[in-house]
Amino acid sequence: MSSYQEGCDAYERGDYDTALKEFRPLAERGNKAAQANLGFMYANGQGVPQDYQEAVKWYRLAAEQGNAKAQYNLGVMYRNGQGVPQDYQEAVKWYRLAAEQGNAKAQVNLGTMYRNGQGVPQDDQEAVRWSRLAAEQGDAVAQCNLGVMYNKGQGVPQDYTEAVKWYRLAVEQGDAVAQANLGLMYAKGQGVAQNYIQAYMWETLAAAQGNENASKGLEILEKKMSPAQLAEAQRLAREWTPKGK
Repeated sequence: MSSYQEGCDAYERGDYDTALKEFRPLAERGNKAAQANLGFMYANGQGVPQDYQEAVKWYRLAAEQGNAKAQYNLGVMYRNGQGVPQDYQEAVKWYRLAAEQGNAKAQVNLGTMYRNGQGVPQDDQEAVRWSRLAAEQGDAVAQCNLGVMYNKGQGVPQDYTEAVKWYRLAVEQGDAVAQANLGLMYAKGQGVAQNYIQAYMWETLAAAQGNENASKGLEILEKKMSPAQLAEAQRLAREWTPKGK
């Protein structure tokens, strides 16, 4: 008999052939977790040639049985038009089902759909609501998004202090956009006391991850800082590590 746990263990060690051998019979018998995993392996070409249509098939079987991860992933496929025609309304439908089960990634994406008016009427308050649910679960992207909404006053009263709070939670996980945004808050003195050293440190960390806005911010800050301040900011950036690492 196939063992779901044996399949998971094989997957974790990168033995995709064994994982497939364990998951496929279970998936064919209706095991929703195995179906979700099989879909993921087809979507990412792990142990099988990448096949979005096959991924969608297995995601759908699991999603219709209420598997939140499969619902989220099926939403992604509709959002990106992978294996199915791009359909924002279908994406929203599946994101919502997963989000209502507490899936943080689905909550983030549903919030983004509301923020951009994709598949639903544009609604900043709904964007905030779903982003907050994910942010409170510790999702860095949601924390950064919530920071942006407080910074700009989208769906909530503008509140720089609250924006800094959420950016800070996201930067502790190494989120580059949040690092760039927090650096800007320090540069402008919004929600925090103006501090070019802190600003430069955060912009340096974001730029190291390829954030173009941060690279531009560094050029501006360099003109305002002394060599000693720059050296201190660079030292802080070198020594910084994400929280918990």
